[in-house]
Amino acid sequence: MAIQGPIPVRFEQVFPHGCFVVGEVEQVKDFDASSKGRTVYAKDKNTGELVWQVAVMDADPTVKAGQKTVSVKILSPVQPVVPAALPGLPFVPVEFDGMTATAYVAQNTGRLAWSIRATAMHSPRSTAVPVKASAGKDVAA
Repeated sequence: MAIQGPIPVRFEQVFPHGCFVVGEVEQVKDFDASSKGRTVYAKDKNTGELVWQVAVMDADPTVKAGQKTVSVKILSPVQPVVPAALPGLPFVPVEFDGMTATAYVAQNTGRLAWSIRATAMHSPRSTAVPVKASAGKDVAA
């Protein structure tokens, strides 16, 4: 099989309606390597980068409530910083670069699940919403 390891994906494929930060950026613990009184933090097996995670809410209105919040793992030598909040929004919109998806079977449900990783987190590049112009072409509002 030609697929080896994580599958590269674009942000728009994973979150076509965008997503919002709903938690803190936390360093991921390596539970297998940690022991009582000694915490070891996870590193990516391929890059050696530290692994951080942040909870985000998918803005897709068709996603079921129980599936709206997902954890995105970010590979970075330093703790990623959540972008600045935008006035009037209750949550911080965010985009990710260098995204990959890895399929696995969830132990608690036996269903297919996805591990989402990224290499960077930033404010959305564009918050403009397309509107119809009088000539019928989309333009940024």
